[in-house]
Amino acid sequence: MPYPLSESEIENEKQPFGGGPRPWQIESVIESRKLKVQLEAAALDHQPQDKALRSRAMDLLHGALFRGRMIAKERLEAGADGLDTARLLAAVQNEVIKALFDFTANIVYGDSNRTEGEKLAVLAVGGYGRNVLAPSSDIDLLFLRNYKQTPWAESVIEYMLYMMWDMGLKVGHAFRTVDECMRLAKEDLNTETALLDARFICGDDSIADMLTARYREELVKGRGAQFIAAKLEERDKRHKKQGDSRYVVEPNVKEGKGGLRDLQTLFWLVRHAYGGVTLEDILAQREVFTEDEAATFRNAGRFLWSVRCHIHYLTGRPEERLSFDLQPEIASRMGFEDKGSRLGVERFMKRYFREAKAVGALTRILCARLEADQQKAKPNFLHFLPFNSGPQIETPGFAMDSGRITIEDDQFFQNQPVEMLRLFKLAEDNNVDIHPRALSAVTRSLNEFGETEQTDPEARALFIDLLINTSDPGPIMRLMNEAGLLGEMVPEFGEIVAQTQFNMYHHFTVDEHTLRAVDAIAEIERGGTDFFPLGTELFPTLEHKRALYLAMLLHDTGKGLGDQQVEGEKTAIAASSRLGLDEDECTLIGWLVRNHLEMSDCAQKRDISDPRTITQFAERVQTLERLKLLLILTVADITAVGPDIWNGWKGQLLKELYELTAAVLSKEEVKESLVASQLNSRAESARQSLVSRKGELPKLLAQMESGYWTSQSDDELNWHHDLLTHSPIQTIVECNLRPETESVELLVATWDRTALFSDIVGALVNEEAHIAAAQIYTGKSGGVLDIFVLQDEDGHMFGRGEDNRLLRLKNAVAAAIENGVESVRERKSLNARREAAFVVDPDVVFDNQGSAEQTIIEVTGKERPALLFELARALSSRGIVLHSAHAGTYGERIHDTFYVQTVEGKKLENQEDMDGLASTLLDILSANTQDAPRTPAQKLAQAKSADSF
Repeated sequence: MPYPLSESEIENEKQPFGGGPRPWQIESVIESRKLKVQLEAAALDHQPQDKALRSRAMDLLHGALFRGRMIAKERLEAGADGLDTARLLAAVQNEVIKALFDFTANIVYGDSNRTEGEKLAVLAVGGYGRNVLAPSSDIDLLFLRNYKQTPWAESVIEYMLYMMWDMGLKVGHAFRTVDECMRLAKEDLNTETALLDARFICGDDSIADMLTARYREELVKGRGAQFIAAKLEERDKRHKKQGDSRYVVEPNVKEGKGGLRDLQTLFWLVRHAYGGVTLEDILAQREVFTEDEAATFRNAGRFLWSVRCHIHYLTGRPEERLSFDLQPEIASRMGFEDKGSRLGVERFMKRYFREAKAVGALTRILCARLEADQQKAKPNFLHFLPFNSGPQIETPGFAMDSGRITIEDDQFFQNQPVEMLRLFKLAEDNNVDIHPRALSAVTRSLNEFGETEQTDPEARALFIDLLINTSDPGPIMRLMNEAGLLGEMVPEFGEIVAQTQFNMYHHFTVDEHTLRAVDAIAEIERGGTDFFPLGTELFPTLEHKRALYLAMLLHDTGKGLGDQQVEGEKTAIAASSRLGLDEDECTLIGWLVRNHLEMSDCAQKRDISDPRTITQFAERVQTLERLKLLLILTVADITAVGPDIWNGWKGQLLKELYELTAAVLSKEEVKESLVASQLNSRAESARQSLVSRKGELPKLLAQMESGYWTSQSDDELNWHHDLLTHSPIQTIVECNLRPETESVELLVATWDRTALFSDIVGALVNEEAHIAAAQIYTGKSGGVLDIFVLQDEDGHMFGRGEDNRLLRLKNAVAAAIENGVESVRERKSLNARREAAFVVDPDVVFDNQGSAEQTIIEVTGKERPALLFELARALSSRGIVLHSAHAGTYGERIHDTFYVQTVEGKKLENQEDMDGLASTLLDILSANTQDAPRTPAQKLAQAKSADSF
């Protein structure tokens, strides 16, 4: 299969699993003849219907089944691959069912004078029909009779089912005639597919043969196009249900895109269209797959089956999701170890997604073959996928086929590799789909695309045009990535294809995240949504649009190489230079990549009302053009992390940081004193604007300093003014629902006292509110305005539609302000099992340079509900005054920043005191550390959380 590995993966291709035990023979696992003799011997001592006979038979059959299943498990743990394991499990089940049927039909209900109507066959269907069986899968059986039901057959089936259920097997079954099977198969695609897999196990083989012949005659001949269309439609619906991406970081091994079900769909399509029974039969047909492609199919099946079998054995149930808690353990079992800066679990998941991607390529190849054969058989037949005729293509080598662009010669790309890029350009320019035949030709020709093509002027122009002059570049880039061409044109991008980061913050692989970020930039440029209108407003003023798109495409290419920002700058400059950009533009792209996290960190982890924060950020950025590029890059990067990551709160912080920095950069020089003056001027402007809208300021608002005024939107200020004006009480606790950000904004207005912040946090924790963000504003006369952004633990709005819950929350916070909070209730997280797989190293950093007047304390650790309360309580217990707090949760990791002073209003400068505080905070961060996740049988492995944003 022409899927070249990155340099970092060459070693991994040596198959870190399999190759363990020697091939098995079923006779050495289950002695079928001996088992039959033992069952017959038991019958000599008992009447056929005796409970004692049933009990003895159960012991013998269950013992044989248990031994066979244990051998399969031991072989898997010794290095056998999962496909071998699934086949052995199916073979063991075959022998047990044969023995059970023989015992039931000939001993328990023995009768040598059976009529024709009492003939019975037992067939395996579904996955078991394909002679593969996962450790916890159902056993799907079809009991096939000649025509009418008979008491004898019903008794045999009932006895067998109860015996299998008592063995702990989950059995799906049907009892039908051949006619009934045919009728149902014509009405239901699932039944039709199940019967395609039907395999005779035992009983009367003449009935099974009749079913096979009828199926071939009535459901295969002349129905190829109908079956193909139905199965592909079924696949598309399944993909949509699973999220329509093969790159979600907790994939469904069975049903997900690129998973086992997709391989099974290929098996069904080939078997229906070309014949064959076993997987070996299917892969031996060279008119469908080349030898390399057949090997790819086989290797993908072996790998995916290995993962699935390990999941079933570890969980003891038919679990199909490769969740975080299972990933480190399975990676270890399959031989993936940490190497350098790359975690073994990340190497394992990269291999998983490479195999899933290969399955997608095989699907395209097969669809092209099937359609070509259908066209030969019926030249005027409307293909099984409906398309219009489309525009005329006059470019040499290309043509239109049923409304899709294709190539005239299958060797076209091998002779002219650059034309692969033109294929995607023509598809985009003409707004047409690409024919599977052409996509298959791209995949098969990738080895011809080398360094010469990467630096070819025409190839460069085609690629950059696709990236920056396409209204919606994401889909076409994603298609190029699926075909393997994107990684060939930009090898640095190829290195991150299918790469994962082991944390709960990122929802997609690195390449999928990157392409979603490119999507987000294009969306900002188009102005298609209002999620960040400032970006759309700034886009026409950009001087370096090309640099922005390329920086976004390359921003994560340093991941896995060490310091991702430093290494990313190197890879980005190398890629940009190869694409023919001049030195200045390459340097700009490198700068954007190196600094692509800085604006997000500054906005969310720093106090942007502090003049020094703005001064240092402006000194880093230097120019307004860089600032605009970095803003849009940052917004797109955050948006592409996953659902619900972006919200209006983050947008407001970034907007404020942009405006403050832009104002500073408009001056001749960057000075902290000028920044302070600018902040004061903006604050005064916001203050006067509110007065003009709402009238005289309430007393609490009147004492708020610049930081408050520069970080609130007009709507927020209006809300605060109304609350503080119309409420006669001293302490105000109120909620504002924010559907657009899936959050509740809690406003607390009161007067400052020791431990106030920790008490409020404690009350929120006790009410099971998740603090997504927090801002503290202390007025000149001791007034306090604290604002908390709250969600449920699942990332949705806290208390949505639950007025009583919101009222209880407000009352609890008010009581905490009045009486304090003695303790908080540690509760188990909804994601406790998944979180337990991660190890987060705690860290505490003191910074006396980032603020002119306060010490900045940054803490990092494993997220748990009571952590912020305990940290804030520790600060207050040492007499430390908290001026602002910036709480952030990133999956399983927290990063909280506190701006503090001593009670004398000075920075923390006594090293002994700072060491003691650091030790206390580290103890808190390390407390209540989660044990590794467990299954009923054992403790699972853990792995370090990837600190990669």
